[in-house]
Amino acid sequence: MKQLMSGNEAFARGLYEAGCCYVSSYPGTPSTEITEQAARYPEMYAEWAPNEKVALESCFGASLGGRRAFCGMKHVGLNVAADPLFTLSYTGISAGVVIAVADDPGMHSSQNEQDSRWYARASKLPMLEPSDSLEAKEFTKLAFELSETFDTPVLIRICMRVAHSKSLVETGDRREPERRPYAKDPSKYVMMPGFAIRRHPIVEKRQADLAEYAETSPLNQIEDGRDHSRGILTAATSYQYVKEALGDRYPVLKLGMTHPVPAQMIRNFAAEVGELVVVEELDPILENECRTLGLSVRGKDLFSCLGELSPNIIREKLGDGAPSCTALEQALPGRPPVLCPGCPHRGLFYTLKRNRLTVFGDIGCYTLGATAPLSAMDTTLCMGASISGLHGYLKTAGPEAASRTVAVIGDSTFLHSGVTGLINVAYNESPATVIILDNSITGMTGHQQNPATGYNLKGDPCTKIDLEALCRAAGIRRVRVVDPYDLEECDRAVKEELAAAEPSVIISRRPCALLKYVKHAAPLAVDTDSCVGCRSCMQIGCPALSFEDGHAVVDSGQCVGCGVCSQLCYFGALS
Repeated sequence: MKQLMSGNEAFARGLYEAGCCYVSSYPGTPSTEITEQAARYPEMYAEWAPNEKVALESCFGASLGGRRAFCGMKHVGLNVAADPLFTLSYTGISAGVVIAVADDPGMHSSQNEQDSRWYARASKLPMLEPSDSLEAKEFTKLAFELSETFDTPVLIRICMRVAHSKSLVETGDRREPERRPYAKDPSKYVMMPGFAIRRHPIVEKRQADLAEYAETSPLNQIEDGRDHSRGILTAATSYQYVKEALGDRYPVLKLGMTHPVPAQMIRNFAAEVGELVVVEELDPILENECRTLGLSVRGKDLFSCLGELSPNIIREKLGDGAPSCTALEQALPGRPPVLCPGCPHRGLFYTLKRNRLTVFGDIGCYTLGATAPLSAMDTTLCMGASISGLHGYLKTAGPEAASRTVAVIGDSTFLHSGVTGLINVAYNESPATVIILDNSITGMTGHQQNPATGYNLKGDPCTKIDLEALCRAAGIRRVRVVDPYDLEECDRAVKEELAAAEPSVIISRRPCALLKYVKHAAPLAVDTDSCVGCRSCMQIGCPALSFEDGHAVVDSGQCVGCGVCSQLCYFGALS
């Protein structure tokens, strides 16, 4: 049966058809929906792990337990999982292990544009790259076969366009292999130096075997063209751009397996065309591979290493020029992302700005606290870095810094990688003030559960981590909870904890305003007779508030009645 599926949906279908039994991931756009869709199949156990490292290590254990396992993450998540990844390359697996990494060219929802293909080369693991939904399903099934044939985890790299675009997929039946019995083998799985040094030659032999496989693999295909004066080497989404822009004008070597590359196949293809051009997004990885093979090649002299490609860019560089277009007569107004109406983080960020504090920020929807008019965040580096960064800052910036600097971090991010930073603060005695923004959900990737919500991936009740008890167990004696809708309470808590001579944690607790179970108050209204047009209420940047004809206006369709703006009005005009 054929169905229209996104790449992520098709990926999950591939897991199901391949007989995968264990799925463990951490949500990260654009990979999140793979695991969410996998959870819909009762034959597969699926979970959210606290972070990507834990997820991948759990998959290793599931593999030793004899069942095929999958781990999904975005590109920066692979940084977190890199420790087990590199050693898994040495140990190999028992039942198949497939790892999806979703890159984000254009940084639609990320803090950098790193190219995960480097990880395949550095860890010496095979990497597949599907170009549409059907390939996402089929490559996933093949990846498990390769994993077990070559005794290796297999990386599958997708990007935002493949993950979220839809195309036709023909579904098949599930075929679940028999459980592989566990066999005790310390020389394979205990990576102490004496054993690990014997595994390295096995990794290199596997690399050679995979390179030989790549030469005849159906993953790599040549499509002939009318004009052999130029040949194009490409993969993944870039292949789709090439075909849309140029059709069958030039021969195309499409790589579905981008590491190891089929060296002789590339040489043979280059010999049949006049000019070899590599079309790839981000870094010149395939281009460099060609140069290593001694080939003359063009690539990044034509295409930027920044952002995404497109059919128009391909046409401009390799076709007959980009199609003409008509510019708009009037520029469209900018629409920067903002915190939602009623967002519980807004009141807390207003408090931080009002007190003119230096704020070490973190990764989450609350990162939008850095934007105007709140402008209440000074740094954002990576998951968990706010607390660690604050600790280092306080050790070097002088004693007065402790009274005017805080760290903010979300509940999910705190459990992902912030708790170790808090342990460091307690252990090395920084007078740090850490604010945990607990909105009862993982908001940044679309409302996924986390260990502090009390529900698992399938929505079933489960163990709920007590953040207050966890902070105290980490060595923090001063722990308090505030309601971020109460500006006076927030201001008092921040000032008191900044004045303390020891580490402290403030938990700003109120559920995300978009959660379906949250009951909202009636929207506020403006008494135009009382409103003097001072614009004090506009300081919080709420999308439900605007200013027209000299006074504030409330959009009743957006307002959730949180009352934060009314606390800023000196004249009682908002009620």
